[in-house]
Amino acid sequence: MQQSEDVADLGELAAFVALAETGSFVAAARRLGRDPTAISRRVQGLERRLGVRLAERSTRRVALTEAGGAFLERLRPLLEDLRAAESEASALAKGEPRGRLRIALPSAFGRLWIAPSLSKFLALHPGVTLEAQFSNAYVDMVGEGFDLAVRLGSLPDSRLVARKVAERHRLLCAAPAYLAEHGAPQTPADLVRHSCLRFTDKPNPHVWEFVAGNGDLQVVPISGPFASDDAEALVQAGVAGAGVVYATDWLVGRELVDGRLIRLLEDWRMPDEGGVYVVTPSRSGLPTKTRAFSDWIAAHLSRAPWRAAIRDDA
Repeated sequence: MQQSEDVADLGELAAFVALAETGSFVAAARRLGRDPTAISRRVQGLERRLGVRLAERSTRRVALTEAGGAFLERLRPLLEDLRAAESEASALAKGEPRGRLRIALPSAFGRLWIAPSLSKFLALHPGVTLEAQFSNAYVDMVGEGFDLAVRLGSLPDSRLVARKVAERHRLLCAAPAYLAEHGAPQTPADLVRHSCLRFTDKPNPHVWEFVAGNGDLQVVPISGPFASDDAEALVQAGVAGAGVVYATDWLVGRELVDGRLIRLLEDWRMPDEGGVYVVTPSRSGLPTKTRAFSDWIAAHLSRAPWRAAIRDDA
């Protein structure tokens, strides 16, 4: 938006204050790192806007007029506020992390693998307050004022800065009770005879894809008694013995650890993997609070705690 002709800009104000405090155009120019003629033009521009002469010039010195002195006195509190704001803003980029940090986290992943540890970050950085939003929607980080987000999958091209901190893998599993009654599938083709719990947010929920060791793709049509867009509900149904679950490793890590679910078809890879990313609006100029959380969450997630019972070649 174009600036109003009636409003002085900060460059003009800075030139006037430097002139008033130093007493000469040369000294004011030296303070601001500008040419003396540029300082003179800016002060003249300010005078034209205000319609009053602010300083009397002579060959040896500059003296403020009555209007100039009164204007400077009104400016001093504003200048002090500006300096304080500048100092506070600079402190956010240097030194101890502090201030409010807004983060966006995936719903289930955030609840399972981030929320329980947030108190540890707050204990490390008592000057920071956290506001966390749990949602599977991709928020507009800049427009909605978020400092950082954790995102899953394969990220589209974006002006945001993404830092991959962990892998994410798809797998199949079922409860011991289900396997005792129906047996375990030995190949993907065997799944046509099993009850399969379908995740409806998958692009094609009626088929599951598998990649063999030689790279061949096998597509298997599946059916079953339960379908949902809530992956946690499908895991619960799988634990209860309702059928075979198509899930992400982080979602069923605990159930695999304690034996409530058993992994199936380990020699086959399932597409649609991706990773876990820490996303920030920019790479440079980040406040220390954002950098501190980014480094902390990257270290926390890089250990992939959900993979404790999952083979490294998954």
